[in-house]
Amino acid sequence: MLEVEVKCPVKDFDDVKRRLAEWGARAEPPRQEVDHYFNAPDRDFAKTDEAFRLRRIGSKNWVTYKGPKRDQQTKTRTEIEVPLGDGDQTADDFARLVQHLGFLPVAVVRKERTIYHCRREGYEVEIALDTLQGLGRFVEVEIRAEEDRLSEARDVLLRVVGELGLKQTERRSYLEMLLERSRIV
Repeated sequence: MLEVEVKCPVKDFDDVKRRLAEWGARAEPPRQEVDHYFNAPDRDFAKTDEAFRLRRIGSKNWVTYKGPKRDQQTKTRTEIEVPLGDGDQTADDFARLVQHLGFLPVAVVRKERTIYHCRREGYEVEIALDTLQGLGRFVEVEIRAEEDRLSEARDVLLRVVGELGLKQTERRSYLEMLLERSRIV
């Protein structure tokens, strides 16, 4: 499955929230997400444009691999996500396990996120309103698509972004932005 995504920095979420209300988008409760990123022992994910993380939302845990971005316009990439058991002990054990295998902790990204869901042009669209300390506010618009529907999904995604009034896009991941910021400071 491909993750077809565009991320846009915004000053605030007011205009986007108004448009989502007009569309009848369903909002999930706001949540805190904590992403622990690791680098592989056999290659540098920063150079290969890959990502490997442990995501924590409350007591829930997921492991995610993201492949390299596939185009210059969006952040389309392969995404494989696997749920882990719940709880701190499971997360700690997983982190220790991958470190024993040679993976190195890179950084932790913390965000407050509210996710909205709507249907546009036959696709389920997920719109995340993200606030990251030190990085600001962002809107991520995402569609999941099979390989044979990539072009169509990308076109729908870009129309949704335009209809939300989002102008500027950001191709760097939150991890990339955080690491660049820490090198500057």
